[in-house]
This record gives sequence, C-alpha cells and structure tokens, in this order.
Amino acid sequence: MINAYAAMEEGGSLEPFQYDPGALGKNDVEVDVLYCGICHSDLSMINNEWGLSEYPLVPGHEVVGRVAKLGEEVVGLELGQAVGIGWHAGYCDHCAHCDSGDNNLCTGATSTIERHGGFADKVRAAANSVVPIPEGVDLAKVGPLFCGGITVFNPLVQFDVKPTAKVGVVGIGGLGSMAVQFLHAWGCEVTAFTSSESKRTEALKLGAHATLNSRDEAELEAAAGQFDLILTTVNVKLDWNLYLNTLKAKGRLHFVGATLEPLDIGAFGLIMQQRQISGSPVGSPATIAKMLDFAKLHGIEPVVEEFAMHDVNAALDHLREGKAHYRIVLKK
Repeated sequence: MINAYAAMEEGGSLEPFQYDPGALGKNDVEVDVLYCGICHSDLSMINNEWGLSEYPLVPGHEVVGRVAKLGEEVVGLELGQAVGIGWHAGYCDHCAHCDSGDNNLCTGATSTIERHGGFADKVRAAANSVVPIPEGVDLAKVGPLFCGGITVFNPLVQFDVKPTAKVGVVGIGGLGSMAVQFLHAWGCEVTAFTSSESKRTEALKLGAHATLNSRDEAELEAAAGQFDLILTTVNVKLDWNLYLNTLKAKGRLHFVGATLEPLDIGAFGLIMQQRQISGSPVGSPATIAKMLDFAKLHGIEPVVEEFAMHDVNAALDHLREGKAHYRIVLKK
C-alpha cells in the first residue's frame, strides 16, 4: 500500500489516503519519495480549475526520491539512484512528438497527478519520464526545478535564446525567481518587471541587471523597443499591449504563466514590427536533464521553504495566501 495525502472532493483539504498501486508494470519505476515541491498547479488541480481533476486526487508533481523498484524491462536506472519526476509520469513513445524528442507535447502523455502524485511516501511512473539527478545537487532544493524550473528553462532551448539577448521577466515569484537565475547564467541582460519593492531588491540579488515597475505605464512606455524576449510568469491579466510595445522588432512575448483570461492584444502591435506571441509547457525529459546539468554547473537553486509532509495543508494555505518565498518543498 502507498500512504498519501489526497483531496477527496473539489477544493477539499487533503486527508490521509491509502491506495494499492497493483503490480509494478514492466516499464515502470517505483520511487521512495524524499521531497516533493508544491506548485500553483497543485492548487489548480485540487480546485478543478481546469476541469481535469478526478477524486480522490493526490497532488504533487515535483517529486524527488530514490529508485525503490524497477520493472523487468527498465534499463538505464538503478536501485537507490536519486531521481525526479515532473508533470508527466509517462509518454506514449510512438507519436510524432515523442519520435522527435518533444515528449512534453505528447497528447498521450500521462500526468503524475493522474496516476496519483508525490504527496505520498512512494510514487510510480513510467521509466521514460523518470530523470536521474546529477551527483552533488541538493535533493532538498531540486524538486521545484522539475516543474517551475523546466517551465522557464524550456523556452531558452526551444527558441535558441542568444546570450546577447535582452530579456524581461514579468513577475518575480515562484517561476520568475528561477527565470532570473537561469537567464543571468545563460548570459542575457535581464530586467525584472515587478511592482513590489522587496521583490525588486531580491530580483537584483538573484541576477537581474535592472528592474521596471510593472504597474507604472510611464516606465513601460519609456522602455519601448528594448527587449528581444519578454517571459511572463504571472497568472493575472495585465495590459499586454504595453508589454508588447517594449519588444524590439521580431521580439517575442512568451507566456509560461497560466493566465485564464483572454489576451487583449492589438494586431498592429504585432504586424508592424513583426513581433510574436507564444507559450510553452514543461520540457521533455532530455531538456530536464540538460537543465539539471546547467543548474549544477552554475550553482542555480530555487529559493525554498520547507514543510513536513504531514503539514501539507498548512503548506497549501501558505501558498494560497501568497506567502511562499518562493517555492515550497514538502519533506517526508
């Protein structure tokens, strides 16, 4: 039996929950959970904001642990090895996306929460979604890289962002705090967009070269035509036309924050300067592995707060109330 914490109904508090995972599949891996990050997406799934949730629901998709069991056909992983599991717990391995290395776009992918996630003592996933963690990486801090981290790292790879690029990051929170670190190490000139004085100071400490007040129209207008890329990490509606105007010709406004409101953007702001709007999800296992190597090389770590696994409801409340600084990790 696996011991977990589950929401039994939409929006419910998490309760102790046991389930029998059945026989281990021949291509599956069972992982002893050591740490699991908490993400806003966990709250969205608990509350069924995306209409995808089924209950009982065990959240948790920033899983860090050690391999406890291996299916009979699993290769490339070893018992006791430190590994992580992110948003996906398996891919079809035969669609065009999987064949081209874009497993994260696989329409047949299984989500970790769908299989029951990492707010538990153990979790199972298909071996093709389990990523080894390099030696020397702090297991207590690496969990948030498996969702939040890869979400902001993936665009750097997908769009071949140059180290000479001038990049703006909108929102210095759970995603933005990691984006600033990655972009600084990538070699970019980084500007943090934030309306918080305390976050402005912290963004500079994390590696931003400059800041702009995200709610000051005059500051945004004065920054017209400055950026090659703006990475927006927020999930609220802003005046996107102001941000679009801060892009250079052929610049990109890229969304990784899951804002649910429609984007109100004038076409001429795109057409006349040949600008682009895009979005992306988490990355493939290969890109996650690349990110982990990059993070180790450059000493990049999420800023985390730690809660005991049995205090999961207090940790979720801490996140709901906007008090997280900047990511929360549950410890077994």
